[in-house]
Amino acid sequence: MTPTLILPGLNGSDDGHWQRFWLRDDAESRLVEQDDWKSPRIEAWAKRFEEVLAQVGPAYIVAHSLGCLLAAKCADRPSAQLIKGALLVAPCDLSTTERLHPGAIHFGRMPTRVLPFPTITVGSLNDIYMPLENLSLYSRLWKTQVKNLGQAGHINIESGFGRWTGGYELLSLLKMKAKARSNYGLTQTHGGEGFAGRAIKPGLMH
Repeated sequence: MTPTLILPGLNGSDDGHWQRFWLRDDAESRLVEQDDWKSPRIEAWAKRFEEVLAQVGPAYIVAHSLGCLLAAKCADRPSAQLIKGALLVAPCDLSTTERLHPGAIHFGRMPTRVLPFPTITVGSLNDIYMPLENLSLYSRLWKTQVKNLGQAGHINIESGFGRWTGGYELLSLLKMKAKARSNYGLTQTHGGEGFAGRAIKPGLMH
């Protein structure tokens, strides 16, 4: 079985967060633990992520908030070849996040490259960490499929997301997309993402 690597964001994902439930529900999932969750630095976080990828081999990624940017920043690294697909949930906008947490974030600039692996990006209409127009912009730049959950905030504990089985369904969809790309030898920049930039119908909030 292909493992699933869980990438939390700033401060990690506390007990009760949907990522913690995912770790308990999915025996193939593994948390990428960081030494410093409170003052994230891209060099240290990327090094740890790539170390784990090298250990486990090809893997799917389930990321939240700043963890989404960690996955996206690996787009031009050799480690991207080991990412079979990424579910990017509530990616944060760096300038907005830096303003909300002054001095805590050391992540450089927003990633803007086309992501070379299959992705589904999950966002909402009222995420304080990602204005809707910015989500639309980065989704186009990344060429990612978009799932809008509506009034779902930052898709975390505060916005009511404990165990989130809708995420499991989205990962299953992502795996089907990855398998189709593999079967037909498609690449993301040449039509591999048949749904790139399109929005999925609202739902899957359970």
